[in-house]
Amino acid sequence: MAAQTVLIVYAHQSAGSFNAAVKDAAVDALKKQGCNVLVSDLYEMKFKATATKEDINGAAKNPEHFCYGNETMLAWQEGRLASDIVDEHKKLKEADLVIFQFPMYWFSVPAIMKGWMDRVLTLGFAYTLEKRYSEGVFRDKKAMLSFTTGSHETMFSSNGINGDMNVTLWPIQNGVLNYCGFQVLAPQIFWAPTHLSPEAREGLLEGWRARLQGLLNEAPLTFPPVDIFDEGKGFQLKTEIREKQAESLFGLTVGHHLEKPLPPHNQMKAGV
Repeated sequence: MAAQTVLIVYAHQSAGSFNAAVKDAAVDALKKQGCNVLVSDLYEMKFKATATKEDINGAAKNPEHFCYGNETMLAWQEGRLASDIVDEHKKLKEADLVIFQFPMYWFSVPAIMKGWMDRVLTLGFAYTLEKRYSEGVFRDKKAMLSFTTGSHETMFSSNGINGDMNVTLWPIQNGVLNYCGFQVLAPQIFWAPTHLSPEAREGLLEGWRARLQGLLNEAPLTFPPVDIFDEGKGFQLKTEIREKQAESLFGLTVGHHLEKPLPPHNQMKAGV
């Protein structure tokens, strides 16, 4: 079996940070397993976060109304994309697993990482209207989020002041990763490491190292397949699926809740 390739898309400004230690632990553990490990250190690369006309070489097809998605899809087809995007495309094509490593900013990823998603997940290359979700371009690849929080775990509970972390994760895990077809592994969450002792932080790293031993064989989170939605009715859940789900105490997912209680840990554990 060929060696697996892992791409770590990493966003932290400091090599002395806990995020850096988490990234380094992943690089070390995965290399020891025989993996090829690629790292895109976004701050070190001074990666451009904004999606602009500069992302294509040559003239725009419609300069009066520059539509980023259409213009970059054409540029991708014609080999006219900016070199930094092309470089990331090459890494993505090689990768069997993509790990996004970051500190959570404003319930999401830092701007530089959002810019990576905006610019690198190019229309045509990463998704099309026909190739998305379970039919997605990257359905043979895995992806996951690994991140630190500023708030304690209790604050991100369904009773906590920040609300349910499963809800917080839905836009990124479903709306970006699953949308592009990735099999999404459960997130690795490091709760409020700045509030912990050095010994407790080392304990978190040991837990991560232990998980990394079996990471490539983990079952992904569950998302509904495209074929249970009716395209002719605006991609609504098919009637028979809704009727079947009527007997369940819970909705299908965080997003497809069917006005029922959310399935517990839907975005944080496989098999639920």
